[in-house]
Amino acid sequence: MAYDFDLFVIGGGSAGVRCGRIAAGHGARVAVAEERFWGGTCVNVGCVPKKLLVQAAEYGAWADDSRGFGWDITRGGHDWTALIAAKDREIGRLTGVYRTLLEGAGATVFETRARFLDPHTIEVGNHRVTAERVVIAVGGHPVRPVIPGAEHGIVSDDAFYLERLPRHVAILGGGYIGVEFAGIFAGLGAQVDLVCRQPLLLRGFDEELREGLVEAMQEQGITLHLRCNIKDVEAKGDRRHALLSDGTRLETDLVLFAVGRQPNVAGLGLERAGVEINSFGAVCIDETWRTNQPHIFAIGDVTDRLNLTPVATAEGHSLADLLYGGPERHWNFAQVPTAVFSVPPIGTVGLTEAAAVERGTLDIYTTRFTPMRYTLAQRNRRALMKLVVDQASQRVLGVHMLGDDAPEIIQGMAVAMTAGATKADFDRTVGVHPTAAEEFVTMRTRTRVAGVARAAE
Repeated sequence: MAYDFDLFVIGGGSAGVRCGRIAAGHGARVAVAEERFWGGTCVNVGCVPKKLLVQAAEYGAWADDSRGFGWDITRGGHDWTALIAAKDREIGRLTGVYRTLLEGAGATVFETRARFLDPHTIEVGNHRVTAERVVIAVGGHPVRPVIPGAEHGIVSDDAFYLERLPRHVAILGGGYIGVEFAGIFAGLGAQVDLVCRQPLLLRGFDEELREGLVEAMQEQGITLHLRCNIKDVEAKGDRRHALLSDGTRLETDLVLFAVGRQPNVAGLGLERAGVEINSFGAVCIDETWRTNQPHIFAIGDVTDRLNLTPVATAEGHSLADLLYGGPERHWNFAQVPTAVFSVPPIGTVGLTEAAAVERGTLDIYTTRFTPMRYTLAQRNRRALMKLVVDQASQRVLGVHMLGDDAPEIIQGMAVAMTAGATKADFDRTVGVHPTAAEEFVTMRTRTRVAGVARAAE
């Protein structure tokens, strides 16, 4: 059968654009459809605008701290409208770059919704096209909790388009999104209550980082309601009244729900294509991103595996190479570094102590200190750094940091771990002085041994 395209990609986010561009570069006839915005969640309502807002929130504290260095800077009011306008200009530029990259590679671009009519036929707007292979790269969307009055709150997508900065915000959710927006709003001058159902923030991260982040957020003046939930929300004029599960009532300007994301498969016609999804709605795939239909693939957040932009991009690149003869790539998906742009930020790669102890006895190295800039500023902000080391092999299994520049520092740590670095390799590396990063190569004294009892069993 003659098809209109060799490859049709549904979704113009990080995964889909990279897959389409690389496949077209290999000579495939490629089409990519995107109904909302090029660049997907990350560029438009995710990591990129979020980090711009985090950076904006940091300036107020810097103005305060500058007096410790002899500057006479007074913190003024913040212009939220100007910030959002500047953010929108930059996002507009980036979305244009994504489309230009595709067209420059020779891909056909559709700015409309696409859905399956059968395993090889796709409805694109008012047209029908056929494709030999199809890639599903539609990402995910934020969800609302099922509680009375949930319609009176917003989700993370909405937060990037608020007309004004709220004076008081209640946030439900202790994951990446909730923690990051708490820091953003608090840094810009709002009163923030963060409600988290867990005993600590950032479930799945190393326990000591989680404990350190709680201390840091409380130091910023953020009120934490741990082991708690929002039961319902009422709208009273411009105000929102949130009832917490412990009986507390919060009267706020805004309620933000940051309780997770789900794969964006509704209305995609997967049933017509015979593509299986799991109970969560994620597309089921094998180790080569292939669905139960041998010519249909899925990459990125729609698979709900490692929901990180660089992972989605790597998957798109690898799949295009796999299908159309490019050089074989071996990404290290076992040790993916990640960052949380909290205040201060977190960088982490490898295993947490709790996960690593399942493998055997560990040597744990930690350090906590006040970074140089805060000694003169007299700000109570401490950094935490941690190495998780397998005692038998001395291989470094996990590197974790809470503190300024942690995301930048952890990228280098990820290279070392991918190369199989041992504690001895860290010890024989000369540090850069004076920096926080040098602490990773000067931690000579073991803090404790973990997993001895388990090893004895």
